Amino acid sequence: MSTASTRLPEGRYGRSSDARADRTLKVVGAVLGALLLGLIGYFAYHYVGQNKISAEVIEFDAQKDAVKVHLEVRKDAGASGYCTLRSQAESGAEVGRADFRFDGDATRIDKVVTLRTTSQGTTAELLGCHAG
Repeated sequence: MSTASTRLPEGRYGRSSDARADRTLKVVGAVLGALLLGLIGYFAYHYVGQNKISAEVIEFDAQKDAVKVHLEVRKDAGASGYCTLRSQAESGAEVGRADFRFDGDATRIDKVVTLRTTSQGTTAELLGCHAG
């Protein structure tokens, strides 16, 4: 006596549901991968492409109630923005913070700015520069 097979003959009735599910998963994976790459490209462009102002503290002179900071700013011609500086006391407490604006057509600006402090500051730290 022989046993009847419950499998369908190969290629006779089209794809099985497993093959359709595999194909659907491949399409969904490809679409999600493309969206992820697009999102990474978007954020990379805005992080690198939009950063138009950078600066560096060359030197500073701490006084009793202020810190004079020699700041060198590099930016695109015509770009405007601001840089944030802060000063800390010897204990580490913040004694001064201010934003200094830069605009105009110059691409390199050397400027001495005065950061007023509530007590003797011992540092001049550039927190960052932003276009706008």
